[in-house]
Amino acid sequence: MKNKISKASAALAIAVAAVFAAPAVANAYTPDPVVVSAPGALVPGTPGTVSFTDFAANEGVTFTLRGENASGGSLAFVAFVVDSTSVTKTADAEGNASVEVTLPDNATGSYELTATGQESGTVASTTISVAATGSGAGGEGGGGVLQNTGFDGDALLGLWVGGGVLVLAGASIAVATSVRRARRA
Repeated sequence: MKNKISKASAALAIAVAAVFAAPAVANAYTPDPVVVSAPGALVPGTPGTVSFTDFAANEGVTFTLRGENASGGSLAFVAFVVDSTSVTKTADAEGNASVEVTLPDNATGSYELTATGQESGTVASTTISVAATGSGAGGEGGGGVLQNTGFDGDALLGLWVGGGVLVLAGASIAVATSVRRARRA
């Protein structure tokens, strides 16, 4: 019986270590920055330039804009009829490449711009949010846009799984203890 409790304790320790170690390992990787400049937010219909670096000299760089209604957006004045739009440009002799981004008039949420070097395989991305439009006065007739501040359930998945593992481990130990006491009595 003592062996079973030791095994349960070891399993509990491993589960706890996995729950807390996995996020730490996932956060340990920091990619080399290759986004030189990018607007954090753009007003729909207004262009903004995004610059990247660290590509091979004179290589083709494919820029892809993804997001809701991205087919209405443009990259260097090219638009396609899908939820993403792409354009290929050539990096300069130092490996720098830039693209002009215009979000669609009906843009909402945020958009991801990815730059992929065709020869080097270098990939960089940045997120561009839709800037609030309107007077910003708020209240009645203000026309301001309220930002989405809801919670991200996916970010809490690890906590829910870890909590569930801990509850199951605790219940297993309680049952084992109860069975052991019943056998001794």
